[in-house]
Amino acid sequence: MWDYTDKVKEHFLNPRNVGVIEDANGVGEVGSIACGDALKLTLKVDDNNRITDAGFQTFGCASAIASSSALTEMVKGLTLDEASEITNDDIAEFLGGLPREKIHCSVMGREALEKAIRDYRGEGEKEIDGEIVCECFGVTDKEIETIVKENGLTRVEDVTNYIKAGGGCGKCHEGIEGILRAHWGEEPPPMKKPAYMTNLQKIKLIEETLEREIQPSLKQDGGNIELVDVDGDRVMVKLLGTCSSCSLSQVTLKDYVEKKLRELVSGDLTVEEVS
Repeated sequence: MWDYTDKVKEHFLNPRNVGVIEDANGVGEVGSIACGDALKLTLKVDDNNRITDAGFQTFGCASAIASSSALTEMVKGLTLDEASEITNDDIAEFLGGLPREKIHCSVMGREALEKAIRDYRGEGEKEIDGEIVCECFGVTDKEIETIVKENGLTRVEDVTNYIKAGGGCGKCHEGIEGILRAHWGEEPPPMKKPAYMTNLQKIKLIEETLEREIQPSLKQDGGNIELVDVDGDRVMVKLLGTCSSCSLSQVTLKDYVEKKLRELVSGDLTVEEVS
């Protein structure tokens, strides 16, 4: 069960601007029912290049419906230039955050908006830039490079969450990993801390930080750490191996584990040892 914000639930249960604007002069369609998500965005733009109305039809999950509904509310009243500055992060932030696995829904909204604006301006379809890496979803190497750079993505599953590349047959995973290595080098940067996190996202980021940043260091000295529970900002862990009997275990918890979690997850976290 996804941990949705109240605003996501509201826009899913009571979506705004559902349907096609009959006299629309800007139309953007992305995705396909075959791949599981599809969105048709229609805009009505006046002579001053200002969006006076927006409507949508979508096939997809709760996040897809909520993201599409939010987008139509965001663009109404904006000029095309102002609307073109909207990013997928803006859509997610408008909704109070999206589960990491559903970020691609906000990306789909941004892509539909870009296509609708191009349609109004008579610019036609954007030419494919680069070579297709993910054949299942038609994603190019250039698209992956852009999303990696803009969002600080470091893993294949992060790329899949944003643009679905790699979420089909899996044959492109090696190609995506190659793009990640080419961008970041052999060692990726520290994980990017999201501006907003649901409880589920926070727990997952704590788990990832322990696995990637903390456990390898402890294992070098024969120790380890295990996440037991998360209650609000209290992180309860169990020390294992040599760490469990070390006289400096509390120093390790506070000066290393807690400090690292505060740096990469949330500055309000406190770490406690449990047996």
